[in-house]
Amino acid sequence: MKTDYLKALRDGEPLNFRDRIFLILKLSGPAMLAQISSIIMQYIDASMVGRLGANDSASIGLVSSSTWVVGGIMISLVEGFSVQIAHSIGAKDNKRARNLVKTGLIVNMLIAFLITIFLVSISHALPIWLGGAEEIRRNATNYLLIYSLFTPVFMLNFLTCSMIQASGNMKVPSICDTIMFILDMIFNFFFIFPTATYKIFGFNLTIFGAGLGVSGAALGTGMSYVVVTIFLIIYLLFKSDILHLRKNERIHIKIDDLKKAFKISLPLAFERGITSGASVAVTRIIAPLGSVSVAANSFAVTAEALCYMPGYGVQSAATTIIGQSIGAKRTDQTKKLGLISIGTGMIIMAFTGILMFFFAPYMIGILTPDPEIRALGTTILRIESFAEPFFGASIVGSGVFRGAGDTLAPSLMCLFSLWCVRVPLSIILVKSYGLKGVWIAMATELTIRGIIFLIRFFRGKWENKLLNK
Repeated sequence: MKTDYLKALRDGEPLNFRDRIFLILKLSGPAMLAQISSIIMQYIDASMVGRLGANDSASIGLVSSSTWVVGGIMISLVEGFSVQIAHSIGAKDNKRARNLVKTGLIVNMLIAFLITIFLVSISHALPIWLGGAEEIRRNATNYLLIYSLFTPVFMLNFLTCSMIQASGNMKVPSICDTIMFILDMIFNFFFIFPTATYKIFGFNLTIFGAGLGVSGAALGTGMSYVVVTIFLIIYLLFKSDILHLRKNERIHIKIDDLKKAFKISLPLAFERGITSGASVAVTRIIAPLGSVSVAANSFAVTAEALCYMPGYGVQSAATTIIGQSIGAKRTDQTKKLGLISIGTGMIIMAFTGILMFFFAPYMIGILTPDPEIRALGTTILRIESFAEPFFGASIVGSGVFRGAGDTLAPSLMCLFSLWCVRVPLSIILVKSYGLKGVWIAMATELTIRGIIFLIRFFRGKWENKLLNK
């Protein structure tokens, strides 16, 4: 009989070192698969568009940092409710957890529609503000406009996944993400490329294609989200053991819940905003270097994500585990679980960093046939590989603090490392080293960020804050 370690944590049962390891690995595994599936989907987009040419790739690269800003803010807003859900489940107050699900759905969808209106209104001007070359602006605008229209779907996807994970179920979101990247590949093929004849097993087969190019990449991704999100909504509201709707439970929107949600979410949104805002600033620094550098940067960011996304999988597990530990008042386990989570993330990302160093030419080669972009992308990926373990410390450390509801200090730490280290150093080094200088700055900043996150964890202020509540 399999042991439910998360239930044991909630029930106050003793957990030894082996139990803590199994708990973290059990929840991290599906979450890592979900994150890897997500980045594979971005790989597919980038690879297919890369076959169209450097300008098409650059048009997506130009606005991708801006879409990350939006995505990051939406994920942050989701966390305000999912962290409270984890706390409630840990405290065995499942009725409150279900009420938070309904409240979170209403509040976050209203915000999503406001974001959609804002993005649509700036879709034409943003590529100009970012300094994009004239030949890539139109496609960049089209990509952003289509992305904007799917914003409510993205929000709903993030929200349902996060709430299901907060209940301790990592498998369903993981399976859905895997299905989503398969659908993304299929939709993209039909939307991006024109109708063409392919020779398959000696037979000529004509396959319809819409030939939408860059716009097709945005449309394909959006449609794959639509299909999977419909299933996630059904699962959350009708199938989830803990969170499914009950006929006798009406929604009660409580001001205290909203205050707590925004108290958790606003620092996270601030953190995501400054992180992605720094990426936009760096994109602005890179844009004058030309389409090759913009495309190489975009492809390298996508390729690197394949290495750090497992860290975000461990982060998701850490947030759930620490959140439920806090709710169950398991002060004997909280810091121990946090330490093992961070150590796991650092080990995994040290390993992926080694893989990235040696396989960088192949990782970039999948994305583009252009030899100049490949060479530059390989070089900057290898520069970044040395920072991966410390990047892992900051990623998982953030998840630990988040599960504890401690989000303000980590946000300020990110503000310091990004805007006082990465951006100024990029401005200095780009003059002498071009795109390579920007990535040296990035690797330096990630290392510093990881160190200060580790210092905060071991000093224990985040834990003391919880104990004093």
